[in-house]
Amino acid sequence: MAENENYRKGSEIRASLMGEKFAADMNKSVYDDPMMKKFGDYAREAVFGMLWSRPGLDLKTKTLICVISDTAQARWPELAIHLRMARRQGWTEDELSEALMHLCGYIGLPSVREAMLTAKEVFEEMRKEG
Repeated sequence: MAENENYRKGSEIRASLMGEKFAADMNKSVYDDPMMKKFGDYAREAVFGMLWSRPGLDLKTKTLICVISDTAQARWPELAIHLRMARRQGWTEDELSEALMHLCGYIGLPSVREAMLTAKEVFEEMRKEG
């Protein structure tokens, strides 16, 4: 894929949200074959370069929207990524766990339980990283 302005902007936003090392590690482990590279390139250009860069909401709010959406749809691997992004944007562990708890009455305990287990793992991993 030719690197256009949205791709470059998306790469910067993605690395900023995830952290340089995490984004680079993901490139090596997830987007290391031709099929997944196409997917990753598209996500960088369209999702990060166009959607995440839109005005109207700050990045912190957008990360919380993703955490809630992932939990409601039972998207656990994506939730782990978005929890990391949310922490990097300033949400505390307590705030995120309360946001998840609030979902108990709307999407149900089983999904929230899985989300909390995912959050526990992500938070522990991030504490170890420093």
